[in-house]
Amino acid sequence: MQTYSVRLKPGQDLKKSLDLLVQQERIGAGALITCVGSLTDVTLRLANQEGPSVWRGHFEIVSLVGTLSTSGSHIHLSVSDSTGRTIGGHLLQGCIIYTTAEILVGVMPELTYSREPDPTFGYHELVIRKRKKK
Repeated sequence: MQTYSVRLKPGQDLKKSLDLLVQQERIGAGALITCVGSLTDVTLRLANQEGPSVWRGHFEIVSLVGTLSTSGSHIHLSVSDSTGRTIGGHLLQGCIIYTTAEILVGVMPELTYSREPDPTFGYHELVIRKRKKK
């Protein structure tokens, strides 16, 4: 496994920054290993909802998990507010870094991830393939 360590700074968008890393490093099969940090704005798609939900304030990142690929990433975020109330869902653009986000990404060079229609529900779901050796 190859790893990338990234620190995002105040004002950066979490999703846009992860998407940029995936494109710049041409990540074919990656996973978020860990992330700690804070956000001012949080934009998530909640379970079984069509559109985004938005919160403004100060939030701690308590979990960032997902698979990463130039063919499509799938990332979930959980954050807590100053009372400890925690919310989570599908990461969307609009999650803005407050003080920092320290992120560790693992890359599996022997694999490629893609998103293809799954006949069960019709969603584009993860397909894992072994990379052809050169």
